[in-house]
Amino acid sequence: MTFTVLIPARLASTRLPNKPLADIAGVPMVVRVAQRVLSMHTESFKPRVVVAADSAPIVAACQAHGIDVLLTRVDHQCGSDRLAEACDLLKLDDEDIVVNVQGDEPLIDTGLVLAVANLLKKRPLAQISTAAHAIDSIADFHNPNIVKVVLDARNMALYFSRAPIPCPRETPAQLPTPAPLRHIGIYGYRVGFLRAFPKLAQAPIERTELLEQLRAMWHGYRIAVHVATQAPGPGVDTPEDLERVRHLFGA
Repeated sequence: MTFTVLIPARLASTRLPNKPLADIAGVPMVVRVAQRVLSMHTESFKPRVVVAADSAPIVAACQAHGIDVLLTRVDHQCGSDRLAEACDLLKLDDEDIVVNVQGDEPLIDTGLVLAVANLLKKRPLAQISTAAHAIDSIADFHNPNIVKVVLDARNMALYFSRAPIPCPRETPAQLPTPAPLRHIGIYGYRVGFLRAFPKLAQAPIERTELLEQLRAMWHGYRIAVHVATQAPGPGVDTPEDLERVRHLFGA
C-alpha cells in the first residue's frame, strides 16, 4: 500500500524549548524520527516521509540530513491544521491516507505506523485510525494524564477519556476485565477529513476533556483502533525524557 507519513514540528514547547532540534547522538530529534520511519523502506515498500515545520531552523536541519520538509504557517491552532496545510502543499487527493507521527517519538514502533495505515485502508467507514494497548497498572488506569479508550465489537472507538473507563461499578479500585485500553497518540487520516476538520466547531466534550479527537466523534466521524500487543517506546516531553532517550541511543 501507499501512504504518506507527516511529522508536524514546531519550535514552541513549554517544557522543552526548541524540542525538534534537541540533539540525540549528534542528530536533531525530528530528523531521528524521520529516519526511524524511513527505516521501513524495502524493495516493495517505500514510505513517503515529510516533516511539516513551522520555522526555518527546522527546515534547515531536515535539509542538512536529506529529509523531505515543508515550511508551514506558524499560526496554526493545532497539529491537525498543520497537517491539512501540508496535504494541500503536497497536492494530495481526498482519499489518500496520511499517518501523523509526532516529532518527539524517535523510538516510534514502525510496525505501529504500518498497522494504523493498513487499518484505515481496510475500514472504509472510518475517517481516522489510531492505536491502543492494554493497561496493567491501577495507577495508570486512574491517571488523568493517560487517555483511555473504549471500543465497540468492531474495534471502533466509542469514547476517549481521561477518566478511568470502563469503570467497574462494584470494584472501582480494581482493573476491569478485560483490561482497559490506553490510547497511543498515533493517527491515520483520510486527507478529505483533514481538510474538513479545521472548519468543524469545537465540541463541548472536547473542551471538557481537552482531547481533540472528541471533536471528530461529536460530529459523527468514526475512529478505527488498532490494539497493539505492547506499549510504544518512550516519547520526549521533558528534559528527563530527553536524557533517557539519549542514553538509549548511546549518547
